[in-house]
Amino acid sequence: MSRPLTDQEKRKQISIRGIVGVENVAELKKGFNRHLHFTLVKDRNVATPRDYYFALAHTVRDHLVGRWIRTQQYYYEKDPKRVYYLSLEFYMGRTLQNTMINLGLQNACDEAIYQLGLDIEELEDIEEDAGLGNGGLGRLAACFLDSMATLGLAAYGYGIRYEYGIFNQKIRDGWQVEEADDWLRHGNPWEKARPEYMLPVHFYGRVEHTKSGQKWVDTQVVLALPYDTPVPGYMNNTVNTMRLWSARAPNDFNLRDFNVGDYIQAVLDRNLAENISRVLYPNDNFFEGKELRLKQEYFVVAATLQDIIRRFKASKFGSTESVRTIFDSFPDQVAIQLNDTHPALAIPELMRVFVDIEKLPWTKAWDITKQTFAYTNHTVLPEALERWPVDLVEKLLPRHLQIIYEINQRHLDKVAALFPNDLDRLRRMSLIEEGGVKRINMAHLCIIGSHAVNGVAKIHSDIVKTQVFKDFADLEPEKFQNKTNGITPRRWLLLCNPGLAELIAEKIGEDYVKDLSQLIKLHKFVNDDIFIREVSKVKQENKVKFAQFLEKEYKVKINPSSMFDVHVKRIHEYKRQLMNCLHVITLYNRIKRDPMKPFVPRTVVIGGKAAPGYHMAKMIIKLITAVGHVVNNDPVVGNKLKVIFLENYRVSLAEKVIPATDLSEQISTAGTEASGTGNMKFMLNGALTIGTMDGANVEMAEEAGEENLFIFGMRIQDVAELDKKGYNAQEYYDKLPELKQAIDQIKSGFFSPTQPDLFNEVTNMLFHHDRFKVFADYEAYVKCQDKVSQLYMNAKEWTKLVIRNIAASGKFSSDRTIKEYARDIWNVEPSDTKIPPPNEPRDVVDKNSSCTTEKLKM
Repeated sequence: MSRPLTDQEKRKQISIRGIVGVENVAELKKGFNRHLHFTLVKDRNVATPRDYYFALAHTVRDHLVGRWIRTQQYYYEKDPKRVYYLSLEFYMGRTLQNTMINLGLQNACDEAIYQLGLDIEELEDIEEDAGLGNGGLGRLAACFLDSMATLGLAAYGYGIRYEYGIFNQKIRDGWQVEEADDWLRHGNPWEKARPEYMLPVHFYGRVEHTKSGQKWVDTQVVLALPYDTPVPGYMNNTVNTMRLWSARAPNDFNLRDFNVGDYIQAVLDRNLAENISRVLYPNDNFFEGKELRLKQEYFVVAATLQDIIRRFKASKFGSTESVRTIFDSFPDQVAIQLNDTHPALAIPELMRVFVDIEKLPWTKAWDITKQTFAYTNHTVLPEALERWPVDLVEKLLPRHLQIIYEINQRHLDKVAALFPNDLDRLRRMSLIEEGGVKRINMAHLCIIGSHAVNGVAKIHSDIVKTQVFKDFADLEPEKFQNKTNGITPRRWLLLCNPGLAELIAEKIGEDYVKDLSQLIKLHKFVNDDIFIREVSKVKQENKVKFAQFLEKEYKVKINPSSMFDVHVKRIHEYKRQLMNCLHVITLYNRIKRDPMKPFVPRTVVIGGKAAPGYHMAKMIIKLITAVGHVVNNDPVVGNKLKVIFLENYRVSLAEKVIPATDLSEQISTAGTEASGTGNMKFMLNGALTIGTMDGANVEMAEEAGEENLFIFGMRIQDVAELDKKGYNAQEYYDKLPELKQAIDQIKSGFFSPTQPDLFNEVTNMLFHHDRFKVFADYEAYVKCQDKVSQLYMNAKEWTKLVIRNIAASGKFSSDRTIKEYARDIWNVEPSDTKIPPPNEPRDVVDKNSSCTTEKLKM
């Protein structure tokens, strides 16, 4: 029972989505019906679409399990060095389609579900995003897990299983309203709870000096319950593990202190302990010094290190050797990457374990600790750097505070010996910041406790070295590195843009999926008329599909031949959504001034969440929606200009909008965006970039040629000069009539007639305390946008630029990034060994294996 295929589906027939074998399809249908019946206890008469999603998810998961067990056995046997990626955020998005792609099951599943009379896209859309991250940092962690599995590294992601992820954003009357993200409400078919590996984590208490050393006593215990999620590599049968911890109160929690009969209250108070993993803090690039947040940070670190040490000590799989008790080889077996400073407490915690529990001498413990840890810095914005009040750390983690003081003392002694009498340097380099409230500078702790420190794009790593942590780089220059971010081409091309993925495979073969640098071969098709037409056609199909989605969701008629100008990321002053908004107003005014003049139609899409406590970011959203309301309802404008604020931007929505985008907005003030990864996703999917020389834009321009991006505005040195001279916004306002008109309209209430002074705070900020200098780049931005419109009118030349950009995007694969981490920081080798699939006996493949096939039967 097969139907005729559309063009896009014919392209899908290539094997990067897997082969459709008759047995394969029959087996999937059988699995689906079995799960519907036995797992969900439903029949087709009463099953809901959600039941069908779960049946399919369990069927696909069945194909993971054998590979997952086998991978872990393989690691036990080979005992490779293990890499632990510690992150408070993993922004995974949906799992079903990604798993089908990485296992080569997508086409077979499509066919099986079709034969069952169901729509696979409808089922995929039922899955909740795992929104356990705010933005770039959490999504990077997710891409890294995909690459580590694809490269065959024995790697583990460790984090927190938040019961509520990043809030769902609703726009009501133009304002952001937050709703709780109850993503686990219907259960999560991808995770497996492991209560047998539950571990205690201690808080509060006091330190006792005993003959045998320091003892941390009278603590409050919270249990960490691990949940494991499989992370499949692409077509290599490797399945790694992401282990997320959930907080549980021990059975006697609070009951010992309650022998007064208030049993009910004592049981209710168990929530206090379990709150630790309740909710993700919704701040991006902003430090919030709350006790609960510090608890989260220590909770993940303490549980993870116990797990790491247990695994290190365990004897080799199947052998009778005694367990490892000597820690000398620890850094040869264990690499721990700290994703920003959030897991920084891992450094004093490992020292505590080594010194207090394993009784290692301090110097040896410190040497092992430094060799084990590496730290990735993700931001240079001062408000984002973590500085914990000493009093809070002392109350919550008294022993750790002692250890931090000791680390600091020894560190400062070293600095003082090298730079005698330089008190100012000692002050700058101390872990403890005096003056007012004493605070611990967590970045300083990470730098001195690690053997490698990296930024996430060339320009950012330079700023880290020469400005933010200059003193430390002067002391140990060899410690500082750059690792430019990347994105996984599996999710960000194969999954979200199958049409383009297949078109590329037809031209250069399908090996590029695991080696994205092969995209360079597309250069020879830049002038190929047929290829130009095909690339253009795929983009148009994606735009039509997205336009239909927008019309359904927003009831706004979209012109699919207009330029899709897209700005999606967290709402933050430094990302300058305001500048985009001023450009929209400028375009609107131009249309109104001369409605008959030719105009290149645009659909401007802006989306992103504002941190709930970030008032200015929320005002920016309100302004964008207010401008959209005026523009979209003005009959003079018609379909020349539309403004959409994309509600609840998240991973699964990114997968829809990115393939449909013509113009990608990456317009942060030079020197503020560490890297960006959205910029890379757009480039790979055939959008052109308008951007400043900031973050990874710099390297994108280097790879593609600056003339193939729309680069505008101040460079880092220009920003520095303007700071020296003093930035005066009024000058630009007086000098630029179009800017003046736009600002006057906002100020006078043109976009908020019922509340004329609604946006006074926004305009005041722009004039008097705009750290990100929107007016200074406005003129260059508008001129650059005119160039964009000009080129867009020439469809062929535009598409040639698109092809050049796609061909130059190979560097921005997270596979390349992870290979660099592996080689330069973790000292491990990627492996292209393909672990045999579960249906093949292993001894056929590995004669030397100490495990017999008998032992391994699943």
